[in-house]
Amino acid sequence: MAHFPVMSAEVIEYLALRKESRVADMTAGLGGHSKQIAALLDTGVLVMNDRDGESLPEAVENTREFAARIRPTQGVFSTFPKRFEDMGIGRLDAMLFDLGVSMKQLTEPERGFSFRLDGPLDMRMSRDSETDLTAADVVNTFSEQELANLIYEYGEEWRSRAIARAVVRARPITSTRQLAQLAGHGAGARDTKISPATKTFMALRLYVNREFEELKALLESLPALMAPGARVVALTFHSSEDRIVKQRFQEFQRAGQAKILTKHVVKPSDEETRINPASRSAKLRALEWLAV
Repeated sequence: MAHFPVMSAEVIEYLALRKESRVADMTAGLGGHSKQIAALLDTGVLVMNDRDGESLPEAVENTREFAARIRPTQGVFSTFPKRFEDMGIGRLDAMLFDLGVSMKQLTEPERGFSFRLDGPLDMRMSRDSETDLTAADVVNTFSEQELANLIYEYGEEWRSRAIARAVVRARPITSTRQLAQLAGHGAGARDTKISPATKTFMALRLYVNREFEELKALLESLPALMAPGARVVALTFHSSEDRIVKQRFQEFQRAGQAKILTKHVVKPSDEETRINPASRSAKLRALEWLAV
């Protein structure tokens, strides 16, 4: 399975790793960034986290040559501080969180993330007992108003009312292809580079996995996790996620706890977007932690 770590050169530059660094890759995915990070360590350690219990074993396999310096751990951002404390590593010198969906999730129809592949409406990033809520539960039980509000708030889809109306009238909805057709019909024909179903699918994914809430929990935990001089690098793919990161970074800087390293958001090069179209919406922000 081809996998291209997004903005890998920029990520490594801003992480400013040393051979002894204690690093956390909070969203290991299939291990693309983790492998590059681990290769730069010697006596350091990489904590490789992912909430997806199906992706993490593949990340471990893909980074097996560096297994001696990697500690894998599974769970959502909000449970990471306790899991990390139990490892007894101390504070972190660097942290990366790449908030994109992993290639494994997008290319396995049974996960329900892709509107290009027909499958059940699931969209859970972790299919264990973490949550019972699926995308199918949302589209089949929420009121038309609730659904419209969700699609607008999380997907920034201005045709959310028409999409919600089309979805509610067609219930029950059981497959990704069925939802994609309804979302596309509700969104109407538009001159755009993305499918008209993209924002609806993104909204459902963000909601089902409580991604905004988990991101905020991770940002709130930074003071307890980061060592003085530590670097934090965030890769976002959605304007609302980027706004959450930007505003919290600014708050840390105003409080004298950190220094923003990216005066302007960093975007992938034209060459990268040509080779890896999935990177086109990526935005990188970096922070240097100052406070103890």
